[in-house]
Amino acid sequence: MSGLFDLAVAVARIAIMLIFCLTFVVVLTWAERKGAAYMQDRRGPNRAKILGLTLGGIFHPLADAIKFLFKEDFIPDHVHRLFYQMAPMFALAPALMTIAVIPFGPPVTIAGKTIPLQIADLNVGILYVFAMSGLTVYGVILAGWASNSKYPLLGGLRSSAQMISYEVSLGLSIIGVVMVFRSVKLSQIVASQGELLWGIVPQWGVVVQPLGFILFLVALYAEANRTPFDLPEGESEIVAGFHTEYGSFKFSMFMMAEYFHLVVGSLLVATLFFGGWQFPYLASSGFVLPGGFSIGLPGAVVLLLRIGALFAKVVFFAWLFIWVRWTIPRFRYDQVMRLGWKVMLPLSLLNIFATGIALLLVA
Repeated sequence: MSGLFDLAVAVARIAIMLIFCLTFVVVLTWAERKGAAYMQDRRGPNRAKILGLTLGGIFHPLADAIKFLFKEDFIPDHVHRLFYQMAPMFALAPALMTIAVIPFGPPVTIAGKTIPLQIADLNVGILYVFAMSGLTVYGVILAGWASNSKYPLLGGLRSSAQMISYEVSLGLSIIGVVMVFRSVKLSQIVASQGELLWGIVPQWGVVVQPLGFILFLVALYAEANRTPFDLPEGESEIVAGFHTEYGSFKFSMFMMAEYFHLVVGSLLVATLFFGGWQFPYLASSGFVLPGGFSIGLPGAVVLLLRIGALFAKVVFFAWLFIWVRWTIPRFRYDQVMRLGWKVMLPLSLLNIFATGIALLLVA
C-alpha cells in the first residue's frame, strides 16, 4: 500500500505542475496579445466567440490550438527530415523537464507522511536546472541546420552564440545565492529565505544579492530569446529565424517552448530571489510580526497563502516579460555580444568576489 501511495503522490505532483504550466502558457498567449494591444492603443483579439460571448478575447488561444492541429503539416523537400522533425521536440522537452525541481509549496503531512510539494527534491537542484536549460540550444540549432535554408541557419547560429554567451553569466549570477544560502538544493534555498534580516527584512535573494538578481534577470531574457534578445527569430532581419520553414503543429511547439521558458524563468526568479512560496512574516502557525505580535491561522489557510504567494510572484514576472517585449526595441547582434562578454561576465565575477568578501567579514 505504501508503494501505491507514493506512486499516487508522485503522479499527482507531476499532474499539478503540468496542468498549471500548460494552462498558464495558454493564458499567457492571450495576455501577450492583449497586453501588446493596450500598449499600442488598440483592442487586440476580440472576435472568437462561444455562445455569443467573447470574454475579452480569451477564446482566441483555443481557436489557435484548433487551427494548428488541423493545418496541413507541410515538409519542404530540401530539409533533413529526421532532424527537422526532431527539432521542435528538442526545444520543448527541456523546458517541461526543468519544472521538476521547483518547489511550489512547503512540505505537507498526509497520512503521517511528509510530502514535499515538488516533483523531485534533488540535492543538485540548480545544477539540474542548468543541465536542462543548456539542452534547449540543440532544438534551435537543429531547426536552423536541418531546414537547409539561409534564414533558419542564420537564426540557429545567432541563437547558439547568444545562448552559450549568456549561459555563462546566468550560471555565475547565482553563485552568490549559493554562497549566501550554502546550498544548491532549491527547497533549502527557499526555506532559508523565510528568515529575517535584523528581525525586520525578509532574507530574500534580491535583498542579499541585488546585483545577482539584475544579472540573472537580463541573462534569463537572453536565454529565453525574448525581446530585446530575440535575435534568433529577428523578424525584421531574417524573416522568422530558425523556425522559418516550420508550420502547423511544429511551429506551435516552438511557440509553446518559448512560453514554457517564460513560465519556468518566472518560477526560477521567484524561487531564487523572491522567497519562492515564502510569504513575509508568515510562519506555519500564522503571521508573526516584528515586535512580537502574532495572528494565528489554520494550517490550510497558511498553505494556500504560501502557494498563492508563489503564484502571484510568477504572474508578476511573466507580465514583466511581456511588458519588456513591447517596450524595448531589439538589440543589434554586436550589442548583444558586447553586453554578454564585456559587461555581464565581469559584473558576475565582481559579484562573486564581493559576496565572498562580505561573507568573510560577517563571519
